[in-house]
Amino acid sequence: MKNIVLIGFMGTGKTSTGRMLAARLGAAFIDMDQRIEEETGMSIPAMFEKKGESFFRSREKQLVRRLSARRNAVISTGGGTVKDPENVAMLHRDGVIICLSASTDAVLERTVRRGQRPVLDRADQGDRREAIEKLMNEREALYKQADFTVDTSELSPLQVVETILRYLKSRGMLHA
Repeated sequence: MKNIVLIGFMGTGKTSTGRMLAARLGAAFIDMDQRIEEETGMSIPAMFEKKGESFFRSREKQLVRRLSARRNAVISTGGGTVKDPENVAMLHRDGVIICLSASTDAVLERTVRRGQRPVLDRADQGDRREAIEKLMNEREALYKQADFTVDTSELSPLQVVETILRYLKSRGMLHA
């Protein structure tokens, strides 16, 4: 099976959906952010603070290179992975890219915990909505590179998984 690559803005459900989808498919689940934290021995917020975003993005690119060479995995990317066209090309080569999207309100509600989202945590609460909208607008065209998009705003992770499975079956990528 080709890799199933989940892209999308932070808080759209890539990790929760990815875990469930991998279990349903009997595939490995890889959360790129978690893998980078394990490999570097530091949290992503700490990485951004101590080493900078460029350090994180270089580790991310190395991981994309390794993951795109494997098969039968569900890969949850970081929200900004698609900012690098080479990352997208590598992930697309042996994978089906599925974008999870959500409304600004849904993302705001899902990302309310501080300390977990370095790109947003710099903004105070009043500016958080504005920061989300700005980043979503900046990345909108990048997310459109996906083969399929699911709006997760009003769906549970299980409903998102079912939607993805129907898409994969309709494209002959899975057998009923």
